[in-house]
Amino acid sequence: MKRLIIDCDPGNGIVGANVDDGLALAIALGSPHLSLELITTVAGNTPAEVGFNVAKDLVERLGVAVPVVKGAVQALAEPPEPWREALDTRVYTSKLSHLWQDVRQPAHYAPPEQDAADAIGQLICANPGKITLVAIGPLTNVARALTRYPEMAEAVQEIAIMGGVFALDDYIKDTNFGLDPEAAHQVLTSGANITLVPMDVTTQTMMTHKDLDRIAVINTPLARFVTETFRPWLDYSIHTRHLPGCWIHDALVVAWLLNQQVATAADYFVDVELRPGLTRGKSWRYRQPLRVNVGIDAPTGGLVHVLQKVDNALLLSMIERALAR
Repeated sequence: MKRLIIDCDPGNGIVGANVDDGLALAIALGSPHLSLELITTVAGNTPAEVGFNVAKDLVERLGVAVPVVKGAVQALAEPPEPWREALDTRVYTSKLSHLWQDVRQPAHYAPPEQDAADAIGQLICANPGKITLVAIGPLTNVARALTRYPEMAEAVQEIAIMGGVFALDDYIKDTNFGLDPEAAHQVLTSGANITLVPMDVTTQTMMTHKDLDRIAVINTPLARFVTETFRPWLDYSIHTRHLPGCWIHDALVVAWLLNQQVATAADYFVDVELRPGLTRGKSWRYRQPLRVNVGIDAPTGGLVHVLQKVDNALLLSMIERALAR
């Protein structure tokens, strides 16, 4: 059984917020070959305290004893205001907030005093080689944990990250790396064993209303949670992105840990642009280490296992099996 920490920014039930983190949590909770031992939240898709309420509400509804710890409320250096303005208000500017009018909101909970970075670092370092860290939000908590617990880079079994975009039309950067470029750079170059699931592969995933109808028939607590919170996001995605459904980015990360037949992968040297400008936060990949004389901020890269092509039919079948438990 693979032991997991999931560091995330879930938005299930929150007006205008993406729901793929909640699906990733549901897969982990429903898979007999995964042991979810800690959930931590970070500012990203939702503010850290909102994500904490979403995750805590889920485990309370299920009656499972998984600790949930709130983490960083903003990036290491990147100003949060422009990102929060875009992420928190776009549903209202598009006049689609009514899609969530019948969706149950998560309850509010008091977070524990422990900080997410400490919770992550302590659990991994107390169990060297045993814990896989699934990082599906900005990497602020992970970078802080690596700073406080330098031995964590060797102690972690694997860090599986959803982030980055390399060759996708209309996307210079993704939210996870763009919201905290310094954290992404620190983690990617930490020397840890890293698998990266970039938008290039996650935008090959797709869940439609027809797929969600099959999940609704399952009628388990996990399936009901996904069905209830996905309906408005599916409609929002169809309206704003002109897709037949929605991408399920973060679900692919957990599915990969269960069955590596769900995607192909290759090794690259990967880094993130830190210099000011439009490309700040953009990810880069190279077959060989980059050797250029353009200043100390030039990306040099860490060796990373990067997912490339996804089997969406297999992914959806894996999701249905996990939600049936």
